[in-house]
Amino acid sequence: MNKFAFVDCITVDEALGQLGEGATIKAGGIDLLDLMKDDIISPSKLVNIRNVASLRGIIPSKDGLRLGPLTTLSEIADHPEIQNSYTALADAAGHAATPQVRNMATLGGNIMQRPRCWYFRSTDFDCKKKNGSSDECHAHAGENQYHAIINNGTCAMVHPSSTAVPLLAMNAEVELTSKRGKRTVVMGDFYVPPEKSLINETVVLPGEIITAVFVPAPEPGTRSAYQKYGEKESFDWPLADAGVVLVMEGNHCRKASIVLGVAAPTPIRSAAAEGILTGKTIDEATARAAASAAMRSATPLSQNGFKTQLFQTAIYRTVLLAAGKMPRDPSSIG
Repeated sequence: MNKFAFVDCITVDEALGQLGEGATIKAGGIDLLDLMKDDIISPSKLVNIRNVASLRGIIPSKDGLRLGPLTTLSEIADHPEIQNSYTALADAAGHAATPQVRNMATLGGNIMQRPRCWYFRSTDFDCKKKNGSSDECHAHAGENQYHAIINNGTCAMVHPSSTAVPLLAMNAEVELTSKRGKRTVVMGDFYVPPEKSLINETVVLPGEIITAVFVPAPEPGTRSAYQKYGEKESFDWPLADAGVVLVMEGNHCRKASIVLGVAAPTPIRSAAAEGILTGKTIDEATARAAASAAMRSATPLSQNGFKTQLFQTAIYRTVLLAAGKMPRDPSSIG
């Protein structure tokens, strides 16, 4: 790890003034430390925003939920209003990593994580995402059991953010601040697919800081759920996860939003699955049909075909959970 300067900031303006070439924002530092230890990035200056009080906090209102980017995953998971009205977000935050990590990891850092791909994360491989000379994605012909099964033609990485899944399903917005002022980006436009850029994974520009995340108030009848499946359920990265938001009138679904996490290089909505549920009664048959529809566009690689079935299970169970058709512990339903 190269030497670097460390600058503590207590206001947003102070942090913005420290940004420039070679500078990197540090919040919780969970993913940042891994990237630095693996020599993926070598910043000359860390701008520590951990002590910027204005970037913390959870503010519910009649219009929705305003979240400071320094709010920890533990704080989100434990907040009563989020548990009641934004259940999928509380579940996603509460199932990320370990309790120790959730106490440090921030919402802003979670949605800004770099992708999970051991070829990208290893200095032994000249990955094209690292400005390498290689034109190939090593995962296409290599060890790819944990990689993308949808939209994986250019790059087979997956985005690991748990909170991004329900935030996308809930049509959240991200507030970005720079010396030029503020702008707001909807979650649907926040992530940049590899087909558009192999270097930029989000629309956050140099000199910008996430200053808030806003989640609109749910419509009457809204229910939501999140499910994650991994090799080690206690703390492992997800092999499949799904976030579902349903606007219900009794057993009838008036509107549906279904988002898949580590299926593709970015969190993605499944319009096909949403179309199956919209206007229908939610039961096991429609939940299975939606799960099957979501995987019609899957193009699994040589070693990750199992994720197609795993995602169908995740979607099926999460739909039923959101609709109130199954207990919080899904082990009793196949």
